[in-house]
Amino acid sequence: MTNHSSEQNATVVAVFPDKVKIVVEDLDIFKAGEETLKVGSYLKIEDNANASLIAIIENFQISLREVKDQKGNLVTKRDHIIEAFPLGILRGEKFERGGDSLAIPPKNVFPASIEDIKKIYEESVSKNESFCFSSLSSNSSVKVKVPVNGNKFFNKHIAIVGSTGSGKSHTLSKIIQNAVAEKDGNFSLNNSHVIIFDIHSEYKSAFPDANFIDIDNLVLPYWLLNSEELEEILLDTGERDNYNQSSVFRKLVTENKKKHNPTQSKVFYDTPLLFDIKEIQNALFNLKEETRNSKASDRFMINDSSYTWDDSKSITPNLGIQLSDNEKILKYFEKEYSFYPTKPQSITKGDYADGTLDKFFVRFQEKINQDRLTFLFGEASKTISFEDTLANLMGYSTKKPNKKSNITVIDLSGIPFEVLSITVSLISRLIFEYGYFYKRLRCTSNSEEKINNDVPILLVYEEAHKYVPNSELVKYRSSKKSIERIAKEGRKYGVTLLLASQRPSEISETIFSQCNNFVAMRLTNPADLGYVKKLLPDTLGSLIDKMPALKQGEALLVGESIVLPSIVQIERCSPEPSSNDIPYWELWKEEWKNIDIQEIKKEWYK
Repeated sequence: MTNHSSEQNATVVAVFPDKVKIVVEDLDIFKAGEETLKVGSYLKIEDNANASLIAIIENFQISLREVKDQKGNLVTKRDHIIEAFPLGILRGEKFERGGDSLAIPPKNVFPASIEDIKKIYEESVSKNESFCFSSLSSNSSVKVKVPVNGNKFFNKHIAIVGSTGSGKSHTLSKIIQNAVAEKDGNFSLNNSHVIIFDIHSEYKSAFPDANFIDIDNLVLPYWLLNSEELEEILLDTGERDNYNQSSVFRKLVTENKKKHNPTQSKVFYDTPLLFDIKEIQNALFNLKEETRNSKASDRFMINDSSYTWDDSKSITPNLGIQLSDNEKILKYFEKEYSFYPTKPQSITKGDYADGTLDKFFVRFQEKINQDRLTFLFGEASKTISFEDTLANLMGYSTKKPNKKSNITVIDLSGIPFEVLSITVSLISRLIFEYGYFYKRLRCTSNSEEKINNDVPILLVYEEAHKYVPNSELVKYRSSKKSIERIAKEGRKYGVTLLLASQRPSEISETIFSQCNNFVAMRLTNPADLGYVKKLLPDTLGSLIDKMPALKQGEALLVGESIVLPSIVQIERCSPEPSSNDIPYWELWKEEWKNIDIQEIKKEWYK
């Protein structure tokens, strides 16, 4: 602890709103008993009103001046000039942000003691709201824990940004590991619910007890897709006949939902109800092949055993199968039919048999029968219920009722890139709508209910720029729409976001600007640095300029949840994600390894 003696010859020579200038005659006396002073160290500046300004050192300068010694000779005197950024006022045991109320002139200046620093951080949050995953980076000899307010941290959106190798994955893992470990009672699982979108298959090792979902056991029924998502997969948006295709498809889906859900009174295109995708395929085929009796437009020339027609005879008005529009659609669902070919003045093409649906049908057939999209269109999609789908995503295992998990890791590495955005969109939208309808249910049950959602959820988007980029391309439209909605409205319904990215400048600004808590690790790209600086508060002073020089695991922690912006060291997580760098040089020096390309091919072709 510092000896605050009269020998300590530091003087405040200037006070600005965002800077305090201090001249120190003898630096060795000034720092006696403390660690080496450095940029980032804390100072305590006392005034006459029993209050102390806490400031953080931004830079050092040395000023040389000539003075006379005791013998009257001119000697060069060194003065140390310290510029410090004011953080707030310490009054007794309480720390207040801002430095406007410092009485002038200040009396004494010292390096802040460990006890002073602990008062700022460890006493800034009440015990029941305290959540900790880091310690102060500037104090290596004594660890000063840096707690955040857990409520303000998790019920506001979070951003973790950092270049490759900065420790981003470890930080994300540590935050979630600590969150699921905190309990206020003697029980095995707390009430935390976290869904991680894992794009590089990193987090299975960090969360061995998680509910792990990958391409092999993922079932996302196609009938839960909304109109935009369905059409993004199945329609070619650049097609000239897109409007006709969309109109026909909407009609068929709506009617098929009515067929398979006869007890539902309100059925619309977007209603999340089962419909049979194969029956839609049958109907599309029949519509594109359809022919009619030219003398009776409600008679369709299906070539089956119900009637016969000899080409040598002229057609009569009662030839063909008579069907109303609704009857026709229901019949077309049953199977692919053969139609009599067109004949001048006798048999004409149907409304959509002019090539309008040809390309659409080929694309539709290819998509729904593609092995890689079995998780969307496979047979399991027709048997899984809405309840099971939602329960599996939220960690309530339907196959093993006793197996519950705080964390669901969704491994997206095996999802085909063309449907990655839609997969993320569907899951995000389901979770948002869960929050919305759960709130409505709670408020209906109890009009006095103050907590909208007593099972809140955190959605973690690893490498968020991959599916919510700052781009207007159609293929990102559905995921951006779903996640932007959560960013703007999710907090009201107990659904919040954690965005992790090495390229923050490529994330949708609508989403990123909604984040209230930032864990900013080392960033070196000028575009990313500028983007993050623009979104962080102006009061950070030179702290923000340190981001390119942060060590692995160090971060600038800033936001509503922390008492003041701080450079922190994130605690190591255990177990760790599988995101370690490959030791190229060590591996290259080893003996040549033979790899089994046949086995790789098998895995590749799965």
